[in-house]
Amino acid sequence: MTFTTEIHIHLDLATFTDILVNAKNLKHWQLGLTDYDHIYGTPGKTGSKIRLHYTLDKKKFFLIQTVSKNELPQEFHIAYESNGLYSIQENHFKAISDSETLWTSKNEIIPTNFKMRMMLLIMPSTYKNQIKTYLNDFKNFAENGISVNHKS
Repeated sequence: MTFTTEIHIHLDLATFTDILVNAKNLKHWQLGLTDYDHIYGTPGKTGSKIRLHYTLDKKKFFLIQTVSKNELPQEFHIAYESNGLYSIQENHFKAISDSETLWTSKNEIIPTNFKMRMMLLIMPSTYKNQIKTYLNDFKNFAENGISVNHKS
């Protein structure tokens, strides 16, 4: 399944990308993120990998994030691997004005087991809505300083 999501962020491109690539900010816009570990490479650079640890509804899981292309401030592409899913996210950033950035996120979700294949067929909107939620949560954090992690 492939889909594209766009969002306008009311920040200049440089400030936007500084906030986006700072791993310490991830917990503020990725609900359930509890920790991350550096696995390989120079953080944020092409080829680098981190393990993202999440707890949602008392369920713990992790994703492996690999940076596949870093040409900031215009592009930042990443791939995520988890149990049953492989996801490719191509992020493009464009300055709309001195104080606004357009974030376009093209996503490809690839199920790698039968259970996830069925979930994708039955509930494709779940994945689309999750990406939209992350973009909106980033916008709310970057523009207003509101974290999804209320303990921070």
